[in-house]
Amino acid sequence: MYPKQGYMYHVCRTYVKPGMKLFDLIEENPALLLVMQHFDIDFRVGDLTVSQLCQEKGISERLFISIANLYNGFKPKENPIDSIDDVEQIVRFLKNSHNYYRNDKYPQISAYIKQLQENHPEKELKLLEQFFNEYFAEVIDHLDYEDNIAFPYFIEFSVKRDNPQNTSYSALEYSEHHSDIELKIRDIKNLLLKYVTIEDDLGLRRKLLFALYELEYDLYVHSLIEETILIPFGYNMEKA
Repeated sequence: MYPKQGYMYHVCRTYVKPGMKLFDLIEENPALLLVMQHFDIDFRVGDLTVSQLCQEKGISERLFISIANLYNGFKPKENPIDSIDDVEQIVRFLKNSHNYYRNDKYPQISAYIKQLQENHPEKELKLLEQFFNEYFAEVIDHLDYEDNIAFPYFIEFSVKRDNPQNTSYSALEYSEHHSDIELKIRDIKNLLLKYVTIEDDLGLRRKLLFALYELEYDLYVHSLIEETILIPFGYNMEKA
C-alpha cells in the first residue's frame, strides 16, 4: 500500500477483486462512493459484485478495479487501458472529478470559512479565506488545463494514432506540467489545527476539517490515477 501523510484514514483495506460485493467494499471504505459518483453510477448497488456492476453499466472491469484499488491504497499492477473506450471512460471519470471539486467541494469549504469568519472576525480567518481562494484559483487553472489541453490530446491520439493532428504536445509535457495540487491543503489544515485561536464553533470547524480531508484525499487519488494509469498509457501509445 502507498503511504500518505495527511491521509484521512490509516487502516488496512481490501484489495478489490471482481467477485467482491460493492456493498461490503463501500462499508469498509465509504470513499469508494466517490468512485461511483465519478463513474456516474447510482449508489444503490444491492448485492451486485464488482464484475456484475461493471457489466451492467458498460464500464471496463479492469479500469474500475484499478481505480477502486487506488482509493483503497493499492497501485495498479498493470495498466488497465486496453481500448479507445477505456481512454474515454477514464477521461470522463477525471472530468467528473473536476466537476466535483468545482461545484461541490469548493462552495462547501468556502461557505464554512465564510461562516467562521462571520462568527469570529479574527485576522487569521481572513487570511485563511484569502489563502484558500488563491489556492483554489490555482486548482481551477490546473483543471482547465487538463480539460482543454491534456485530455483532448489523449483521446485524439488514441483515435488517430496513425495520424495524430496535435504533434506539438506529448505525455511527457503533461507529466512535467503535472503537480500535486492537494499539498497546499495541508497548510490550511495546519492553520486550523495549530494557529487559529477560536475556542468554540467546534461543530463548524469539524465540518470544515472533514471537507478539507475529503478534498485532499480525492485530489491525491486523482493525481495517482493520472500518474499511474493515464500518463504511462500515453508514453506507451506514443512509442507504438
